[in-house]
Amino acid sequence: MPLFIIERNFAEQLEIDSDGVIAITRINGDVGVNWLFSFLSADKRKTYCLYEAKDPEAIREAARRANVPADVIVEVSQAYGAAIGGLRAQASAGATG
Repeated sequence: MPLFIIERNFAEQLEIDSDGVIAITRINGDVGVNWLFSFLSADKRKTYCLYEAKDPEAIREAARRANVPADVIVEVSQAYGAAIGGLRAQASAGATG
């Protein structure tokens, strides 16, 4: 499945509780996207997330349903590094995000 990096810009600092994470995870599953990993900027106003999805439209649909931005979506051809295998294993085991 293709990999995408998503940049999300938040007007205020991001605060998501466990209920929010569960809701977003359900939406992602309904739409067919799979979150793998995220980085949060130091000011907590941007996230950079790695997702698997069939196409950018699936990511946009999940973001719309979750009421979160998906400002920039870039398809990446490959992910490098030892951590990627672990990220995929974590996502397959049911990690949320």
